[in-house]
Amino acid sequence: MSDGKSIEVEGKIIAVLPGTMFKVQLSNGHVVLAHISGKLRKNFIKIAAGDNVKMEMSPYDLEKARITYRMKDERAFTRAPMRRRY
Repeated sequence: MSDGKSIEVEGKIIAVLPGTMFKVQLSNGHVVLAHISGKLRKNFIKIAAGDNVKMEMSPYDLEKARITYRMKDERAFTRAPMRRRY
């Protein structure tokens, strides 16, 4: 959407479909079909069910979207730093 008329929304992945397609539930309850953008595909960003994502939607078709960003999870497991053995 290079013309700047895209709608940016946030949602939660509810189902993973074949061919890098996802069912995403928006905050207002609507479910849309989304695919990942080229940058996510290029950098091998993994998206799983339950992840929160940012998406771009065209104002002409509100049933489809493009996932542009996977949000960080605050509850994510953080590893302790490695201890050096002497």
